[in-house]
Amino acid sequence: MRSAAEFRRTISSGVRSGRSTLVVHAHQPVTDGGGTTTVGFVVSKAVGGAVVRNRVKRRLRHLSVPLLAETPAGTRVVVRALPPAATAPELGNDLRGAWHGCLRKLAAYRPKQPAPETVRR
Repeated sequence: MRSAAEFRRTISSGVRSGRSTLVVHAHQPVTDGGGTTTVGFVVSKAVGGAVVRNRVKRRLRHLSVPLLAETPAGTRVVVRALPPAATAPELGNDLRGAWHGCLRKLAAYRPKQPAPETVRR
């Protein structure tokens, strides 16, 4: 996931689950095919300098690989790191818990169907 529009769409129209070090957003677009699962990471300057931010991104990328196998095909996931992520030894547990929480919410989530158009005569 690379474009700002994809990040925005995932964050605004999906479900989220958070922990003290991060927030996970997930969205499963309605498609007839499975598609590939895409993951994006948001690590702002509030987390730390460039070296710290890149370290956090590398850790999150590494920790998310085994979670992809449990994620339905076609799901978009955005992981947003919070400032405590820079020094948190429990980052893996937080990611796992928030990711699974998001998948539970996604399974129960049913988007609102648009109201049928009424025809006036």
